Amino acid sequence: MVAAMRVLVIEDDLEAAAYLTKAFREAGITCEHAGDGESGLFMASENEYDVLVVDRMLPRRDGLSVISALRARGVHTPVLILSALGQVDDRVTGLRAGGDDYLPKPYAFSELLARVEVLGRRKGAPEQEVVYRVGDLELDRLSHEVRRAGREITLQPREYRLLEYLMKNAGQVVTRTMLLENVWDYHFDPQTNVIDVHVSRLRSKIEKDFDKPLLKTIRGSGYMIKYDA
Repeated sequence: MVAAMRVLVIEDDLEAAAYLTKAFREAGITCEHAGDGESGLFMASENEYDVLVVDRMLPRRDGLSVISALRARGVHTPVLILSALGQVDDRVTGLRAGGDDYLPKPYAFSELLARVEVLGRRKGAPEQEVVYRVGDLELDRLSHEVRRAGREITLQPREYRLLEYLMKNAGQVVTRTMLLENVWDYHFDPQTNVIDVHVSRLRSKIEKDFDKPLLKTIRGSGYMIKYDA
């Protein structure tokens, strides 16, 4: 039922946020508010919500960046994007960033409520594997333990996130842009060798003293982790 729903509104316009919060609560929906992108990202990462209502233009971190970061962290809460940018290209960009629906401003609350109710009826993302495996390499997403051939491998946090993303996309080419956006949360190429350095360190840790290489450099494209039997 709608009354059981919990919604987070990420909106920097305090008047608009107050209106939405009041309207949602009058509709029987529990509603919380974050006033900027960083606060919204923290709240959405640390708490369970049925739907996120995210303004596209936010201080400290824009709405699309918030959504991309949440998806990279494995948070698949349905997202309704609100934006004054309502052209087709704008909507496509929002949906490709990980949004589930897009409502241009100005809007009628009745329509927003109906869209939120539809999103709230979703059961959420399909279950994801708890343990990723590529050959004899295993990554446990609950304990954050990494083992190869039963031997524990110690990784730094960024190395772990890098390996997790590569293993999530095992057998597929992962581009530098994908890594920057999903592991480093950058939406531009800073023209540094940060990716190369971390890939080199990760490769050393997961391949040294083992027979088969797993992490491949695809020249001109990116990287791929794959086990060749």
